[in-house]
Amino acid sequence: MLRDKNLVPLSRQHQHALALCVRIDRAAPIADADLAAWQAEIAQLYQSEISIHFAAEEQALFPAARKFAELIPLAQELFADHAELRGFFANAEARKMSVAELRAFGQQMSAHIRKEERQLFERMQELMTEPELAGLGHSLDDALKNAAQACLLPTDATRLHSAK
Repeated sequence: MLRDKNLVPLSRQHQHALALCVRIDRAAPIADADLAAWQAEIAQLYQSEISIHFAAEEQALFPAARKFAELIPLAQELFADHAELRGFFANAEARKMSVAELRAFGQQMSAHIRKEERQLFERMQELMTEPELAGLGHSLDDALKNAAQACLLPTDATRLHSAK
């Protein structure tokens, strides 16, 4: 289903985070020497975009979803995912992430985003009226106004290199 324009800002940010998840997956095996660079990138993405993204979802998106009984369990599950993911971000910021935890982060973040896109967004677009979606869009625009508007560029250590 084509993404409703009112949810596009969240979807755009999802693309930024998914790009990081794909790079983590494709970079395996990640050398211990590169772990600090990956953690720095994850921490930077959290500070510039994801912390604001999570807050927007928790303050605007999930409450709108909870207006529909069938979406309450999904909204609660996604909210709980945020708490787990914040733990990964805190470990990255403190440079306490292991290579295994880095891979687990990439997998969990990717699964979370896909759940939002494929389940929550799709069903909200089917259940909400145009005025409801427009109201949600205004709330999201306001909540996301301080988020970074560009995808972070990888460093030499986190950039994928072609096979030689």
